[in-house]
Amino acid sequence: MTDALKRLSEEGVAIWLDDLSRKRITSGNLAELIDQQHVVGVTTNPSIFQKAISSGDGYEQQLTELAARKVTVEEAIRMITTADVRDATDILRPVFDATQGQDGRVSIEVDPRLAHNTTATIAEAKQLAWLVDRPNTLIKIPATKAGLPAITEVIGKGISVNVTLIFSLARYREVMDAYLAGLEKAKAAGLDLSKIHSVASFFVSRVDTEIDKRLDALGTSEAKAARGKAGLANARLAYEAYEEVFSSDRWAALDKGQANKQRPLWASTGVKDPAYKDTLYVDDLVAPNTVNTMPEATLEATEDHGQITGDTITGTYDQSRAELDAVEKLGIAYDDVVQLLEDEGVEKFATSWNDLLKSTEAELQRLAPSEG
Repeated sequence: MTDALKRLSEEGVAIWLDDLSRKRITSGNLAELIDQQHVVGVTTNPSIFQKAISSGDGYEQQLTELAARKVTVEEAIRMITTADVRDATDILRPVFDATQGQDGRVSIEVDPRLAHNTTATIAEAKQLAWLVDRPNTLIKIPATKAGLPAITEVIGKGISVNVTLIFSLARYREVMDAYLAGLEKAKAAGLDLSKIHSVASFFVSRVDTEIDKRLDALGTSEAKAARGKAGLANARLAYEAYEEVFSSDRWAALDKGQANKQRPLWASTGVKDPAYKDTLYVDDLVAPNTVNTMPEATLEATEDHGQITGDTITGTYDQSRAELDAVEKLGIAYDDVVQLLEDEGVEKFATSWNDLLKSTEAELQRLAPSEG
């Protein structure tokens, strides 16, 4: 074992676990990860809940009670997922208190089928915040075009947000703009800005997966040389954009009101290609005031053999631009790739949600009490 996780934390990277299940909560595993592996937050998404609830582990009693009450399947899922998130926020509450609200956070996502509906996303975000009823919750809103005004509105109401499914640098700038606009609304409404937090989840490995696939189809030596570089380059340039926005005059006015910077969060950090080191998207994305949300396998790999050598982002911007330019010159359009990834991301989460609806409905029917 190395002390890589400790070193990572000391470099200003908050370690969050990209997974949650009732078994993880009730077995004491989550508390153990916080205590021993420097985990200071948890992210969830529809795919994570679909896997957890479909496994059935620990959900039987609540499902039986929900079946007896004849609730709708949508209500059942919301009761189950918000219960898990509430319990996880309670376990993380000491971290939340110790970090003045920066960490100790648990994220829960709005229904992914609402990703292109601003009004419904706002309503769902408010409902989720009310249902979980814990100050250390983050409501996840996708960075779709419809999601941007929802982010502003929800932040403006004092609800902390995790903006998810960010792939493009242009969209990331729009996300930061939406956050600042939300803070300005909150300030105008007289809310305490110090209590409002946000992270921007910038996806990494999926960028390499899609671009590498296109490079492999080209098959040239130049294409082979460009493999596995775009994901890191994209994320590093996102950090450059973050530094720029959060040193602007617009930010300075909010900073005086004790506002919190919206931290970049590296998401999709599990390495998909076995040709790459399994800690690539941890070791090579170290910079102050960031979050890295890891699947458990990546967390364990980092603990075992991660190589944390200090800041691996600052000063890489020219090289990163050159790496993305090299991909463009080979005929792979960046804008096309990032839009495809956003569309696929929304679709994958919606599919997981629909699968969860089906499996939960089947369980409710199985456990329904016989009439009479």
